[in-house]
Amino acid sequence: MVYFLSVLAAVWVVGGRQQNALIQQQREGISLEFNLEEKPTPVKNEEGKKKEVEAEQGVVAADHGRCAAVGVDVLREGGHAMDAAVATALCLGVLNPIASGIGGGAFLLHRSSETGLSQAFDMRETAPAAASQDMYNNNEQAKKYGALAVGVPGELAGLHTAWLQHGRLPWKRLVEPAIRLARDGFPIARYLGSKLLVFQSKIMGNPGLRSIFAPNGELLKTGEICYNKKLAAALQAISDHGPLAFYNGSVGEMLVEDVKKAGGIITMDDLRNYRVEVSEPVKFEAFGHEILGMPPPSSGAVGLSLVLNIFASYGNSNAAKGDLGLHRLIEAMKHMFAIRMNLGDPNFVNVTSCMLDMLSSEFASKIRERILDNTTFPPDYYMNQWSQLRDHGTSHFCIVDANRNAVSMTSTVNSPFGGGMVSQSTGILLNNEMDDFSTPTEMTPDHLPPAPANFIAPNKRPLSSMSPFIVLKDGQLAGVIGGSNGIFTIPAVVQVFIKHFIFGMDPLSAVQHPRVYHQLIPNEVSYENWTVLDGEHYELSGEAKLFLEKRGHELQAMENGGICQMVVHNLRRPTTAMLKRRSVGRNRVFHGMLTAVSDARKDGFPSGF
Repeated sequence: MVYFLSVLAAVWVVGGRQQNALIQQQREGISLEFNLEEKPTPVKNEEGKKKEVEAEQGVVAADHGRCAAVGVDVLREGGHAMDAAVATALCLGVLNPIASGIGGGAFLLHRSSETGLSQAFDMRETAPAAASQDMYNNNEQAKKYGALAVGVPGELAGLHTAWLQHGRLPWKRLVEPAIRLARDGFPIARYLGSKLLVFQSKIMGNPGLRSIFAPNGELLKTGEICYNKKLAAALQAISDHGPLAFYNGSVGEMLVEDVKKAGGIITMDDLRNYRVEVSEPVKFEAFGHEILGMPPPSSGAVGLSLVLNIFASYGNSNAAKGDLGLHRLIEAMKHMFAIRMNLGDPNFVNVTSCMLDMLSSEFASKIRERILDNTTFPPDYYMNQWSQLRDHGTSHFCIVDANRNAVSMTSTVNSPFGGGMVSQSTGILLNNEMDDFSTPTEMTPDHLPPAPANFIAPNKRPLSSMSPFIVLKDGQLAGVIGGSNGIFTIPAVVQVFIKHFIFGMDPLSAVQHPRVYHQLIPNEVSYENWTVLDGEHYELSGEAKLFLEKRGHELQAMENGGICQMVVHNLRRPTTAMLKRRSVGRNRVFHGMLTAVSDARKDGFPSGF
C-alpha cells in the first residue's frame, strides 16, 4: 500500500485526534519562535554505561545511549515499540546528526506480536521531480556536496505514518525529548566529538553547520554543550501541527528556500508529493529461523539470504566455522556484492529475477560450487558487471516492547553530516542521498560501468545497503538486528547473525567479535585493527590472517567497519511474569528475557526496564 503525503488527499491525525483546522493553520503559517533567553538545562551526559543490558519488559539498543534511554522512557509509560521508535529516531537526529535526522530517510521493519503481521516502511529519500540521470555530467562533485545533492527527505513522513497505525501515546509526547535536547543543549558525546575533528573542514565550510558545532569560531569538544535552537523551533512546529508543518507548511517552505538559494532543485511540490511505501517484508528461512527484511531498494535482505543460503548448501552448519568458514564467508560476500548491483527501485526497474535468484537455495548452490576452499580469485571471476555502490554512514536501533512488538530501523543522511549543508532557517541537516544513485558518465573507483538499474529518475529511490532485520523462531520473536556504515553494513550483520543465531555465541560477544570486509575492488580483505573509543581493541587473529594469506587473499588492516545493534529474545528463559502463567499455550505470545547490545565501535549503549 502507498501512503501519499498531500493535504489534498487527506487530513493528518495528530496526537491521536483529528485536527480539522490543520490545513488552514498551515496556510496561515506556523511560528518558529522560541524564548532564546531561557536558562539552559542540559541533559546529563550518559557515557560510560554498559554495552549490554538485560530486561524483562522492554529494551532499546541504539548508537547513542541518551536516545536509547529516551525510547525506554516511552516504553515505561506504556508506549508501543513504534512510539519508542519515533522518540528514539528524533532524538538521534539531534544528538547524532552525523548519521541521521529528519533531513534524511530510513527503512523501518515492524512486527506485531498480537497479530503476527509484519510491515516494511520505506521512507527513503527520493530524487526531486526536476532531477535527471545526466544532471551531474558537468559537475560530479555536486552529487556529493551541497544543495544539488539533496534528495527529498522521507524520515518524518515515515515515522508519522507508522505511528498513526501503531502508536499509543500522543505525538507531542514523542517529539518533546528531541525539542528539549535541541533547545536546552546536550553534551557532545565522544563519538560525535571525534567525528567533528575528522570532518572539521566540512563543518567550518558551511555557515549552518558552523553555527551549531563551532558557534564561537572553534569546534566544540567532547563534553561541551551544543545547541540547535532553530531545529528545536522546527520540531516544536512539527509537534504542534504534525508533519504537514514540514511537508506543506512553513518549516518546509523555509527549508526549500534555503536549498534553492544554495543552488538546489527541491520544491514544495516535491515535499507535498512525497509518499511512504508500506509493504510486506522480504521473508526467508535460514538455519531454523524465519528472517524478515526490507525489499528493494534495500539490498540487505536479499544479500543476507544469499550468503546464508550458500552456507546452508554445504549441508552442515559447521561450514561457517573457523578460519575455513571465514574464507568461505569472504568468497560468498564477493559473489553477493557483484549480484546485488542489478537491484534498484522496483517502481522503476524490474528486479524480480535478481531477487528470486538471491532468495533461491538452488541459485546459492550454484554459487557455492564456484567457491573453492584452497584459493580465491580475481574480481572478474565473480561476474561483477557494474560499479559497486559505496554508500556511507547511517544509524540503526532495535526496539522490543513489553508485549514483544518489535521495530528495527535504519536511518541515514548518507555521508557523514550529509552533503555538508544545514538549512539555516530551520536547523535541519540535509542529506546528500543523490550520491547513492549511479550516473552514466561518472568515473567509478573500480573502473566498471555504473549500474543502469540505479540511474536517476524523478521520484526514484536509490539503491541502499541498509539492513534492518527481525528474526523469528517457531513463530515467536527471537531477535532484532541491524547495522550501519554503508557498504560495511551487510557483512557486519551477516557475521553477527552467524555468530549468535547459528553458533550460539552470547549476544555481546557476537557483536563485539572482530570482523572482515571485502568490496570486490580493490581485491583485498579489510580486517579490523581498531582501538575504539572505550579502549577496546578489535583485531583479526594472527592464525586467521595466515590462513587467509595462504589461500591468496591480500589483507589490509583498517580502523573502520560496520556498527551493529541487536536485541535477543531468549525463548528458553521466560520472564518472572511468564513463569507465573505456567504455560504459553498454542497461540500465546512467549515473554522471554530480553538482552540488548550496542556496538562499542560507535560508543552507544542500550537501555531497558
